[in-house]
Amino acid sequence: MDLAYIPSPSTGVIDLGPIPLRGYAFCIIIGVFVAVWLGNKRWIARGGRAGTVADIAVWAVPFGLVGGRLYHVITDYQLYFSDGEDWVDAFKIWQGGLGIWGAIALGAVGAWIGCRRRGIPLPAWADALAPGIAVAQACGRWGNWFNQELYGRETDVPWALKISEGPNRVAGTYHPTFLYESLWCIGVALLVIWADRRFKLGHGRAFALYVASYCAGRAWIEYMRVDEAHHILGLRLNVWTALIVFVLAVVYMVISAKVRPGREEIVEPGEPGEPGEPKAPDAVEAEDAKSDDAEAGDAKSEGAEAGDAKSEGAAVESDAAVEADASKTEDAAETAKG
Repeated sequence: MDLAYIPSPSTGVIDLGPIPLRGYAFCIIIGVFVAVWLGNKRWIARGGRAGTVADIAVWAVPFGLVGGRLYHVITDYQLYFSDGEDWVDAFKIWQGGLGIWGAIALGAVGAWIGCRRRGIPLPAWADALAPGIAVAQACGRWGNWFNQELYGRETDVPWALKISEGPNRVAGTYHPTFLYESLWCIGVALLVIWADRRFKLGHGRAFALYVASYCAGRAWIEYMRVDEAHHILGLRLNVWTALIVFVLAVVYMVISAKVRPGREEIVEPGEPGEPGEPKAPDAVEAEDAKSDDAEAGDAKSEGAEAGDAKSEGAAVESDAAVEADASKTEDAAETAKG
């Protein structure tokens, strides 16, 4: 008798009349919205304009979905092009099957196109979006729970995932690798946010940190899975992919820190002071200094006016004194004459 386990949903689809709401697609959509929202906040904090992240995401998200599906279909081609399989199923993305490696790779191409159209450096945009992508993955992994797929080895731990009998799966309790990866991605997002604030990461290094830390977790989580996969030298293909991408991300961070230290001061072009345009820190300081000089000039001018008023008062007093002396002299003369 199982004392505790994580139940799986009886179905991954809820029909609202003629409209099917699929749990897998719902999780992906939530992840995209969270990534754009968090990326927008980070972009504004870096000096960018509100809405820019969403504008570029319009390019990145479709490319990412296509790239993720292509990676899955290519690496698991036997699921669609073997004897007895229907190749049309390769287009049924709602049934699950998105490879994060392809999604990031082709999504970056879409983001590059969007950044070029806006005159924005891609590394800076990627740095702003990095934690959001990790959170989006954390949300998206729950789509595997709805589809009862990509679980780990059998286990009787209290947090085991209960899988029901179905096509290509055997009923039992298994390691909930979807949950492990979801929690790991939340940790990755928090790590990137902390490191970015602590070390002021720039020029793509925050994004590289996200990639490296995600790969570190994906390697051991992938090793636990029992679904069918290609093996190279005894390791699953995705384990090798995680190891190679991890090394590339770390190398990029080291080289980038030496070649381009620090972080970008201006991430989005525009004339300082223009409505809706970001102001560079130097421009803000210059305006403050100019304002201080102007105030000092006004104060000096007011002082000069006060001095002029004082001079005029002294002149009036002097004239009055002269007139008084003259009148006194005339009175004395008349007295002497009398």
